[in-house]
Amino acid sequence: MAIVLANWKSHKSLSEAEAWMKKFGQLYHPESGLEVIIAPSFPYLVPMGQMLQEFDADHHITLAAQDLSPFPFGPYTGAVAADMVSDLAGYAILGHSERRRYFHETNQEVANKLSEAVAAGMKPIVCVDEPYARAQVASLNDEELNDLIIGYGPAEAIGGNIPQRPEEASSAMEKIQEIVPGKPILYGGSINKDNAADYLQIDGVTGLMVGTASLDPSEFADICKTVASAS
Repeated sequence: MAIVLANWKSHKSLSEAEAWMKKFGQLYHPESGLEVIIAPSFPYLVPMGQMLQEFDADHHITLAAQDLSPFPFGPYTGAVAADMVSDLAGYAILGHSERRRYFHETNQEVANKLSEAVAAGMKPIVCVDEPYARAQVASLNDEELNDLIIGYGPAEAIGGNIPQRPEEASSAMEKIQEIVPGKPILYGGSINKDNAADYLQIDGVTGLMVGTASLDPSEFADICKTVASAS
């Protein structure tokens, strides 16, 4: 099944998030073989989940946490443990390049977050970047990788308007597939409705991670339609 993930990052007020979900529900028509994952900020997981209950089951829309604590329940002020959100979100984005860059997350911390996600029954989406992918994956526990999804996002293309050239992305994908053979890989990095189809043609890409463009429900619905048509 193809996947399209909307990573809202640290955007939107609650009223804006609710308006987005309402508009997207009007625009998006269920597509066979496509799963849509929406990753709002932690405070919005409950209201977004309540709104999703009004959607038909065949929409195949689920929620993801944008991050998790590397620790379980305990005296960790400000941390959000996996068990706190596992009933709200089926997926967790771990090791995003922005987390590694701005919050100085280490590979071992990402590995610990993976362990917490798996123990809580969440599906981890672990983000890697070439040429660091081998080191980023090396810390992960092999026994916990069964449901792993890889998110490939070249750091220089994330949060900007200059995507990585498809031929460069293709080369990186080949190397990542050698490191984690058989795992689904989502490409992310300045994806929009105009270039989405270009990255779906890369061998090994099973879906897309969409950042800035996902903040517009109309554009995100167009990207979902593009992915469904290509799958």
